[in-house]
Amino acid sequence: MSSKGEHQAIPLSVLLKRELANEKIERPEIFHGQANQSKKGEDFTFLKTECQRVLGDGVTTYSVFGLFDGHNGSAAAIYSKENLLNNVLSAVPPELNQDEWVAALPRALVAGFVKTDKDFQDKAQTSGTTVTFVIIEGWVVTVASVGDSRCILESAEGGIFHLSADHRLECNEEERERITTSGGEVGRLKTGGGTAIGPLRCWPGGLCLSRSIGDMDVGEFIVPVPYVKQVKLSSAGGRIVISSDGVWDALTPEMALECCRGMPPDSAASQIVKEAVQVKGLRDDTTCIVIDLQPPEKTTPPLPPPKKLGKGVFKSMFRKKSPEPSCQIDNEYSEPDVVEELFEEGSAWLSERLDTKYPICNVFKLFMCAVCQVEMKPREGISIHVGSSNSSKLRPWDGPFLCSSCQEKKEAMEGKRPSGGDGSQYSSGSE
Repeated sequence: MSSKGEHQAIPLSVLLKRELANEKIERPEIFHGQANQSKKGEDFTFLKTECQRVLGDGVTTYSVFGLFDGHNGSAAAIYSKENLLNNVLSAVPPELNQDEWVAALPRALVAGFVKTDKDFQDKAQTSGTTVTFVIIEGWVVTVASVGDSRCILESAEGGIFHLSADHRLECNEEERERITTSGGEVGRLKTGGGTAIGPLRCWPGGLCLSRSIGDMDVGEFIVPVPYVKQVKLSSAGGRIVISSDGVWDALTPEMALECCRGMPPDSAASQIVKEAVQVKGLRDDTTCIVIDLQPPEKTTPPLPPPKKLGKGVFKSMFRKKSPEPSCQIDNEYSEPDVVEELFEEGSAWLSERLDTKYPICNVFKLFMCAVCQVEMKPREGISIHVGSSNSSKLRPWDGPFLCSSCQEKKEAMEGKRPSGGDGSQYSSGSE
């Protein structure tokens, strides 16, 4: 309704125009491109557009993009690339409508990441990988991330938003506190003379990241629980950039977006990689994926106008576009076009991420492990609330439930089991 009066009638022409516009832009067109310059051969990408999902009344499509930056070998990155999507989809209850499916994605992504990590560690391989995983359904973009690859969004209105978190210990105080509170140690590599050098690392193991998939040899404080953010773009669309740390060590988000402005996605990805390598040289695998979402009637990628952005632009602040109506009636009754935040959660604790605060929690099967999806008999499952410090609000006999294997994994990630190594002897890490 217009803010001018509760009983003011909206002209039929405006309503018809809105309805027609909504029909035309129900789903965006998606264009993408990628580029890479390889140093170690440990970066891998996953691009799958037009994935189909059967609904009760038809078929819907969605797109998936992933970047896997491996370290200490490529095994974890390859395994995650091949299995993560299936593990996420297996954690989504069947027969959901479109809105329910989108609402279930954050919880399913958490379960899928943890299951992928758990299954890979059963192979007893010591490599690890960062992951930035993006699922696009209509105008809704859901991003899950562990490690220091990043995903940013530039809306068509000119705003820049972070859709991932950086889990590098050097710049994430919250993750440093989590590790030390759980009994781990955070410090720099020590030389023979006792001098501390290099980035902050988690000990035992010496990894400079606090979250990843794999890395079974670096202690239980490195967790696979992803930061998840879900936003809905305005109908004007925008540009998404997913890049490994080889890009972000050299370029700011403003620099990355500005250097490729006006280019189609494939050229934009190549230009971002080129710029990053020119700044610091090819010190690491440098990979970039660019995705443009735009109204279907357009035939060229969106060209956001150059815009000087203040220091606070990279905070998670979602702003309204200034309407530019063609007539006074449209100005009076137009609805603001915004980038809307639907979900954000970054806790590393499984009991918080699989809790019943998630939407449509009642459709998740009670007697199925919330992580690995194995079916359990009544009384076999272990509630995620067992051992919770917030026992006044959570009841240990309430679900969701974990199988014994996943419960052990959860306890290990929460530092409730003794570490397998001595954190006092700092050795060089693998990342």
